[in-house]
Amino acid sequence: MKTGLTLEEAQQALCDNIDCLGTEKLPLAGALGRRLAEEITAPMDQPPFDRSPLDGYALRAADTAGACREHPVSLTVADTLYAGDAPRVPVTPGRTVRVMTGAMLPPGCDCVLKQEDTDMGSPVVEIYASLKPGDNYVYRGEDYRAGTCLLPAGSRVDAAAVGVLSSAGITEVPVNRRPRVGVLSTGDEVVEPGVRPLPAGKIYGANLPLLLSRLRELGVENVTGQLAGDDPQAVAEAMARMLETCDLVITTGGVSVGDKDIFHQALPLLGAERVFWRLKLKPGSPAMFSRYRGKPILSLSGNPFAAFTTFELLARPLLAALSGEPELLPRREKAVLDTPFPKGSGIRRFVRGKCENGHVSLPEGHSSGVLRSLMGCSCLVDIPAGSGSLAAGETVDILML
Repeated sequence: MKTGLTLEEAQQALCDNIDCLGTEKLPLAGALGRRLAEEITAPMDQPPFDRSPLDGYALRAADTAGACREHPVSLTVADTLYAGDAPRVPVTPGRTVRVMTGAMLPPGCDCVLKQEDTDMGSPVVEIYASLKPGDNYVYRGEDYRAGTCLLPAGSRVDAAAVGVLSSAGITEVPVNRRPRVGVLSTGDEVVEPGVRPLPAGKIYGANLPLLLSRLRELGVENVTGQLAGDDPQAVAEAMARMLETCDLVITTGGVSVGDKDIFHQALPLLGAERVFWRLKLKPGSPAMFSRYRGKPILSLSGNPFAAFTTFELLARPLLAALSGEPELLPRREKAVLDTPFPKGSGIRRFVRGKCENGHVSLPEGHSSGVLRSLMGCSCLVDIPAGSGSLAAGETVDILML
């Protein structure tokens, strides 16, 4: 087991020997935000027929030659077509068919005259403008032809993609499967928030709902959670049960060096291979990573903000690797610090911040056990090891949440 890794070394170790989880087919509406596992080709032409782009008259351009308001051309209206109608009669010399926007064009016509350039008469209409073949005419396959690549493999399904795929009659698509994640929060002192009254010496557990909610915010919906005490055997059994159905297990608590830091016993009892323990960063330095039968187990600190921070730094790269979705990685940017940070940082440190228009302000309260000041924060400020106090106006590196 390696110890004392940098963040980048830990992230590399997390993703070594991690493969995407495979694919699944989802209804189109449920695939929003997912990555396509295969290229999607058009099964049909779009539009599937020649159609009118406006309300007017389908006719032959030759029949409009010389037409103007002073010298109109008169044509017989043979039929009227609405969107959804199939043509019943063809357009022939001297005859026109009235059409509405989206209507399938009848055979024999080569253009469409907008109704504003007519007297809209019936059964004879006067034509006040001349046209060329192809004017106001939407051809079959103008958007795309059958066999055209609509979306390449790896494309992210957004609203526009959903619209295009729906226009081709596609109802489900193959996407990269997102991981099933189990979260195990440990500690004899932790009780469910609904317990009343709060027993002496106990605390309501925040880590479990915090991490489950964060996973859902990131689009990982297939999640399960459980509270556990500090018995190594019971925790090992709980992890084993989770790993029967989960692709990734995240734990909180029990990873430091105290008497109740039970993962040093629980993971060997499970039979897991411990890959690394302890990172050169703050908060959350006792983070531990293990594998059990090829499945990753990420063990985080029990302090709420430390658990949140190391989740962002470590769990998100794991989720991105498992799902093949790089957008799950935090986005790095630079910003101007508006709030001074008076503490020096002997080791690399991450503090919560609120970023707006390229400027970062820091809330009060940066202790690992303080959670309230995380509310409203949109980034983590990455402070390098060996930094002194930071003054307002300095440029800092941030990770957007």
